[in-house]
Amino acid sequence: MTTASQPSRPIDTGKAHPARVYDWLLGGKDNYPVDEAVGTQLPREARDAARQNRQFMHRAAAWLAGQGIDQFLDIGTGIPTEPNLHQIVQGIRPTAKVVYTDNDPIVLRHAEALLVSHPDGVTDYIEADVREPEGIVRHARRILDFDRPIALSLIALMHFITDEQGAHDIVRNLVATLPSGSYLVLSHAASDLYPELAAQVTAEYARAGIPLAFRTRAGVERFFDAMELVPPGLVTATEWVTAPATSVPEGSGVYAGVARVS
Repeated sequence: MTTASQPSRPIDTGKAHPARVYDWLLGGKDNYPVDEAVGTQLPREARDAARQNRQFMHRAAAWLAGQGIDQFLDIGTGIPTEPNLHQIVQGIRPTAKVVYTDNDPIVLRHAEALLVSHPDGVTDYIEADVREPEGIVRHARRILDFDRPIALSLIALMHFITDEQGAHDIVRNLVATLPSGSYLVLSHAASDLYPELAAQVTAEYARAGIPLAFRTRAGVERFFDAMELVPPGLVTATEWVTAPATSVPEGSGVYAGVARVS
């Protein structure tokens, strides 16, 4: 079953949006010239980071489904790019339920057409902002059973939320709604791995009116406070693998981790 909330705002094609810039970086076509203008000014490594981030999501989602997790709340979904999270997890657990959330109306338009659930599962979508977590959780409770483990997915999202906007408190409050045995899946751009590139990316987004808050490893680790990081812990996106690596991982400026809620 696939359901979706209706968009409440018109699509603003005059201002770049993170989901559409990310789509451009991944080679997608669902973006506007204003988004492409930002993407073309970013260093080549930004495209690598987008690809690495997406691949981490695939690996983490498959691992969680393999652990028996069949409920997912994915905030900051982005424009659908196959395979999307529900396709990964429902390929392993056909009855899995996935609630997607993003704050760009164009994402909902594409979600309605592309986020088609497995017949035995559920795929739902809500247009909402992570800075208003209460509304997200209220909607998600209509689909997900908050008495059973849930995977909360925040992929390449929280570096768009500044400390002044309470980034760590937002995640802490979201995690507090989850039952024991749930998981937090999070990836986040690093400020300390490739500082010059991070500064360049931050400056280009700022010119487009999009503030960024890249963080150090310690700053990203704070999102996992009071949780148990699963192996290999908090590492770069390319290092997050659940089987022994057979080669040296590609360099990455993105931190990634999965942690269990106790």
